[in-house]
Amino acid sequence: MLANKRILLIIGGGIAAYKTPDLIRRLRERGASVTPVLTSAGAEFVTPLTVAAVAGTPVHTQLFDLTTEAEMGHIQLSRSADLVIVAPATADLMAKMANGLANDLASTLLMATDTPVMIAPAMNVRMWDHPATQRNLATLKADGIRVIGPNEGDMACGEYGPGRMSEPLEIVAAAEAALSDGPLKGKRVIVTSGPTQEPIDPVRYISNRSSGAQGTAIGKALVALGAEVVFVTGPADVPPPEGVQVVRVETAVQMLDAVQAALPADAAVFAAAVADWRVAQAASSKMKKEKGEIPTLSFAENPDILATVSQMTKGRPPLVVGFAAETDNVIAHATAKRLRKGCDWIVANDVSPATGTFGGTQNTVHVISDDGVEDWPKMAKDAVAERLAQRIAGALVG
Repeated sequence: MLANKRILLIIGGGIAAYKTPDLIRRLRERGASVTPVLTSAGAEFVTPLTVAAVAGTPVHTQLFDLTTEAEMGHIQLSRSADLVIVAPATADLMAKMANGLANDLASTLLMATDTPVMIAPAMNVRMWDHPATQRNLATLKADGIRVIGPNEGDMACGEYGPGRMSEPLEIVAAAEAALSDGPLKGKRVIVTSGPTQEPIDPVRYISNRSSGAQGTAIGKALVALGAEVVFVTGPADVPPPEGVQVVRVETAVQMLDAVQAALPADAAVFAAAVADWRVAQAASSKMKKEKGEIPTLSFAENPDILATVSQMTKGRPPLVVGFAAETDNVIAHATAKRLRKGCDWIVANDVSPATGTFGGTQNTVHVISDDGVEDWPKMAKDAVAERLAQRIAGALVG
């Protein structure tokens, strides 16, 4: 997908800039040409000589370059690429983009371009969580900017949390999706996946047997058709697909918050196995086993994510797809669920132990909509995902 594509890579000033030579190499391996733009802060982490050597082309650093600006070089740079990637996208660069500032080469290029733009944020977790950054992120998404990451993990500052720049291969996969000519190009889809974990105390929780394999397969299939995918996942056994924006959660409440933050979207696919109930008051310390005493747990109902989104009066995705994991009367229960929740389609499957669906590689589903029931044959979860993605594409773009 990247053969003969022209990538303009803007390297911001964060420690994650050390990953950019590898990113350039990975892009060029796939046939893309890379034109690097290095901010003054970025040059503190990776040298122009290193970037130029890996890219095989000169590095652009200055807005007021007498040679290039005689021919309006920043305009030519901004419009000669097929895709602009900002990696790392620092809090400062995101703020400039969101507020229309153009006081250096990087920000001027971003203001002057009519090319699709994708950012890979990277910053301290507190900076990422700051309300200003989250406001800027929402603005950029509303402006049509694609976002990949950030990932969660250890940081150079010693803290842990979201803020790590996506790995080079993840950014490459996202670039391939952005440049895909698939039917879902330009469409934004939210996918939920995996189980949720509802804490009882700091060491125990209530969950289910979902592996997240079907949700991951759906995310991968949608990316292959060119969609921008926000992948909201609980603690799954399988890793998320490449090329998606991953949002990791644990509880149903967190999953609902993440889904609402990801709106607006053209479609939402709720493949996660969300716990129906949570402990009303989780203990703050480990509940100790006392001889002869059995603790009593009080439960509260979790938010209904599918119903909440399906019944939105404003901002509802044009297509909402739910999943129904049943152990008996599969079609009857799923049909009633679709009407009760208000979603457009329900993908129903039998998850009774004899089927091996939870944790397995095969699935047998029934797609229930206003048009009736489609009974799909037993097939691999990847095949189910590809067929569902094609059906979604047909509904969104015809």
